Formats: sequence, structure tokens, C-alpha cells
Amino acid sequence: CVLAWTVLSLVFYCVSNVVGLFQCLWCNTNKACLDYPVTSVLPPASLCKLSSARWGVCWVNFEALIITMSVVGGAFLLGIAVCCCCCCRRKRSRKPDRSEEKAIREREERRIRQEERRAEMKTRHDEIRKKYGLFKEENPYARFENN
Repeated sequence: CVLAWTVLSLVFYCVSNVVGLFQCLWCNTNKACLDYPVTSVLPPASLCKLSSARWGVCWVNFEALIITMSVVGGAFLLGIAVCCCCCCRRKRSRKPDRSEEKAIREREERRIRQEERRAEMKTRHDEIRKKYGLFKEENPYARFENN
């Protein structure tokens, strides 16, 4: 209970000394709230050691902040890479693969051969009809025009 009260009083003391939420650099070594050096991203070692520097509120440690931001940034980049890979794979899968291309080519060859066979059968049947006088002329009234 005493430990909790001590921690609570330290946090209250720290928060009461914070001038602006993100303008303050709290240094644990000398228990002072300093103006954050806006010219550099990380506070210089001459001002406060990185392990004892806190940012904004007293519990945001710079080392933990750097690690957290690195992990979040890495996860974000990894997510983007996974999305790009999924999109590329989906785009590739829309194209027919080799077996599908082969099946399409064989189907087309069969269709062409079938049309050729149909044409051969039609000419053969027409020859047989002509031979036995069953051939139908293009225009059945053509012989009446000649008379």
C-alpha cells in the first residue's frame, strides 16, 4: 500500500510539473521537467540520458517508445507486403495456367477437326444425292425460267 502511494504521488508530482503534454521532457535522474529540444528527434545525452528520459507523460519511456514504434512500423510494412503479394498472386491466378491453356487449345483443335469432318460429310452426301438424282437445287424454280 505504501509502495502504491509512493508511485501515485510520484506520478502526480510528475504530471503536475508537465507544462504541455508533448512539450515536456521529464528526466528521472534529476526529477526535472525540461523543455523538449525540438531541433532533434531524440534528446541529447548532455540534457538527459535516454534510459531515464520520459516524453509527454511520465510513464512514456523513450527506449520503449522507440521499440514500440519500430515494431508497429515493421508490422505495418509487413502488412503492406502481404497485401501486395496477395494482389499479385490473385492477378496471376486470373490468367489461365498451362493445363488450362492446353485444354483450351485441344478443345479448339477438336472443334476445327469436327468442322472439317462435317464439311467432308456434306460434300460426300451431296455427291451421293447428285448421283441418285436426289440433289436439291439452290432455286427450285430455276428450270421453269429456262423454258
